[in-house]
Amino acid sequence: MSGAPEISASILNADFAALGSEVGRAADGGVDSIHLDVMDGHFVDNLTMGPVVVGAVRAATHLPFHSHLMISNPLAFAERFAEAGSDLIIFHVEVGDDPREVIDAIERAGKRPGIALNPETDAGAVHEFLERLDLVLVMTVHPGWGGQSFIAEMLPKITALREEIDARGLDLPIGIDGGVNLDTIGRAHAAGGTVLIAGSALYSTDGDLTPTVAALRGAARGRPDADIDAERT
Repeated sequence: MSGAPEISASILNADFAALGSEVGRAADGGVDSIHLDVMDGHFVDNLTMGPVVVGAVRAATHLPFHSHLMISNPLAFAERFAEAGSDLIIFHVEVGDDPREVIDAIERAGKRPGIALNPETDAGAVHEFLERLDLVLVMTVHPGWGGQSFIAEMLPKITALREEIDARGLDLPIGIDGGVNLDTIGRAHAAGGTVLIAGSALYSTDGDLTPTVAALRGAARGRPDADIDAERT
C-alpha cells in the first residue's frame, strides 16, 4: 500500500546559474528531498553533473540528497557521490556492473542504495534485490532529458512492484521519475508510487514554491491542497 506522498525536487530543470539558491528555494517550498540527475553521455545521451556539483550545493539544505546515477559504471563512482553528500544513491539495473557489488559499495560508504528501472525493463528485474534497497525508482519517461511526457503504460508496472513489495512485508518506497505534474501525480501515487519526483512542474514556477508543492501534494492525494491545509490546523 502506498504511504503518504513525498515530493522530491529534481534540479535538472532548475536554473543552473543559481543552483544553490534553487535547491534552497525547493527546500523552503516544503519538498521532502532533492533529486540530482547524474548523466554521463554514455548510458544516456546527455551530460549533467558530477560529485563536485553535488558537493557544491550540499550546504544549501539539510534535506536528503538522492543522487540518481544514470551512468554506465556506478560501481566506480558510488564512493565519490557518497563523499560529496548523497544520502541515497540510485543506480540503474540495466548497467553492466553487478547490482550486488554496487549495493555493497554504497553500503560500505555508509549510504542507502536504490535501483532504477527504465521503461522497457520488466519489474521482475529488481525482485531479487528488494530486501536490500531503500528505494525502487520507476522511470516514467525515457531517461536523459527533462520535460518529457509521463508514460501512462508504466502504471501497471508500479502496481506490480507495489504488490510484490507488500507481499514480502517490506517497508520499501517506490519512486516515480518523469512527467510528474498536477495531471499525473494522482495516478502515480494511486498506483503505488510514494516518492514523486517533480522537475518541470516545480521549477516552471517563479518565486515561492510553497503553493506549487502544496498543490502537487494535494493532487497526489486526489483532493485539493486546501483540504490538507485544514488538517494541519
